[in-house]
Amino acid sequence: MSTSLNADALTRISGADVPAYDRTTVVPGIVHFGVGAFHRAHQAMYLDRLLAADPGAGEWGICGVGVRPADAAMRDALVPQDGLFTLTLKHPHGEVETSVIGSIVEYLFAPDDPEKVLERLSDPATRIVSLTVTEGGYNFSPSTGEFDAGNPDIVADLEGSAPPRTVFGLVTEALARRRERGVPSFTVMSCDNIQGNGHMARSTFLAYARLRDQDLADWIESNTRFPNSMVDRITPATPPELADEVAARTGIVDAWPVVAEPFTQWVLEDDFSMGRPALEAVGVQVVDDVTPYELMKLRLLNAGHQALCYFGYLLGYRYVHDAASDDDIRTLLRRYMTEEGKTTLQELPGVDVDAYIDTLLERFANPAIADTIARLCQDSSDRIPKWLLPVIAERLATGQRSELAAAVVASWTRYAEGTDEQGEPIDVVDPLASELVPRAKRSRTDPLAFVADRELFGTLAEEELFTTPYLSALESLRTKGARATLTELLS
Repeated sequence: MSTSLNADALTRISGADVPAYDRTTVVPGIVHFGVGAFHRAHQAMYLDRLLAADPGAGEWGICGVGVRPADAAMRDALVPQDGLFTLTLKHPHGEVETSVIGSIVEYLFAPDDPEKVLERLSDPATRIVSLTVTEGGYNFSPSTGEFDAGNPDIVADLEGSAPPRTVFGLVTEALARRRERGVPSFTVMSCDNIQGNGHMARSTFLAYARLRDQDLADWIESNTRFPNSMVDRITPATPPELADEVAARTGIVDAWPVVAEPFTQWVLEDDFSMGRPALEAVGVQVVDDVTPYELMKLRLLNAGHQALCYFGYLLGYRYVHDAASDDDIRTLLRRYMTEEGKTTLQELPGVDVDAYIDTLLERFANPAIADTIARLCQDSSDRIPKWLLPVIAERLATGQRSELAAAVVASWTRYAEGTDEQGEPIDVVDPLASELVPRAKRSRTDPLAFVADRELFGTLAEEELFTTPYLSALESLRTKGARATLTELLS
């Protein structure tokens, strides 16, 4: 018998874990913008754990806020369910576990009642405003890196003739009210998958505030904290069959369930203006500096995905777990991470890097997540320079070659030619595709053409310690193919 998910139904649910605390005593201390799959599988899950573990943590419930028209769908799913939803974790060997998450105790859709959102933000009980709005939600120009003051929604908010419609307008207006009322500033906590996410939030919110009121901007700069964080959990978009699967297995009818891998990590800078929940009690690493942990993720996990995806595609794989189960690719990943990526990391208190590498290889091979190779190959011109090239550059600075990383760049070059080893077309999805594809093709006669772009590659084309292994791998990929290239590279 199926049970529609809401607060009244919790006592009747037997097919899944339910919140082990009295939700009627939980009040919002955190307002979160961007309630999507990742937030619900990550931060909301951690707060749910904390509420269950600590009877005194009831001041740290979450009020979710939607701003975009598309967020109306989340309102329609969560409000009738009293903020409850199911989180299903799928393990590599087939085990599945589902729990009901109860930490979201309120959901507001800003276009319905912006004043209600503003008063929730202005309430002294609100001590943290958190964000998962994606990189695009920070409203900066990809070409200049500057705040986009010409965005029509930003322009409308700055005119002030109507209630705010953006996260910048809402948060800044709430800070203005708190300042006027003598209420301390809340902390703005970015949980987006961006390096230096706190710095990004600080820069963009201050840019907006300066356009509105320089005195208010000065107050925010002096009083508002923007901690950096590193977040990690593979959380795909909810597949259409998940709701039926959850209902069949648990009896719970959930309008918008979430699925994720078992692994989760959150490293958080301890920089808060009005206190914070004791997240370290539920597995969050609260640290003075997030940078070493960010580098570990970027240079092992993210760069590892790049090492996997081009070789994987050329070998005919289309799903990450299939490629990660290939012996040659698995060896490439382990050796790149251990012999090259790991050597550029900073000291990491409390982390066993070799164990982290073992975990990454297991995560990549998890068939239940069904991540696609095509997704990992997207936007390479943005990803490779941030994740892989710094490894090469740091090793070059100490006179060390990076043969494996150079081979990964070669595999990107071969992929960017736009045809696979059977002559079938490859859809190169990249903002610079119109430049990358011709350069990759031209490198067949001008070998360094692809890596000669200084904006992407710096001076790598002039570094013999890079060009020698790069050109060797590229020639092998073209004449012998991906499999033979990997076999020789790893021998």
